[in-house]
Amino acid sequence: MTVSVDTTLETALRNAMANFATGLTIVTTSAAGRPHGTTLSGVMSLSMDPPMILLSLSRTSSLLARLQRGGRFGVNVLAAHQDQVALRFATKVHDRFADIGWRDDGAPRLDDVHAWVLADVTGTVPAGDHVLVLGTVVSAETGDHQPLTYWQRTFGTHKAF
Repeated sequence: MTVSVDTTLETALRNAMANFATGLTIVTTSAAGRPHGTTLSGVMSLSMDPPMILLSLSRTSSLLARLQRGGRFGVNVLAAHQDQVALRFATKVHDRFADIGWRDDGAPRLDDVHAWVLADVTGTVPAGDHVLVLGTVVSAETGDHQPLTYWQRTFGTHKAF
């Protein structure tokens, strides 16, 4: 069943959520020996016992189609200098990984990220025009870079008071 959304409400919600500062990630996986990934802000810690994370992906996402088959995914938390990487993985280009440093670390892991989380897909939950992907964390690391943030449709970083 499709529910019609009032476009005025949709615009108001988009504008309200643009005022929520968030980190940016590139979520990655491998399929048929090839890396796949997309820019995603809808990532959150879900549980510490067991350690789990949650992704929110559009129902039309090609990455979602791959993750619904199960397997492993990586969450590359972007560093402040990686705004162009965020843009590349948010657009439809033939090879998003071209000229980007990365290695296979259970899933494609980008070079110089702020943090890295590797997880196994443990389930999916339909949620409107998105699907929530649940993952059990296998490993997690942090780096020394400042994080890349997104607020009011612009890139920035966080500075502590």
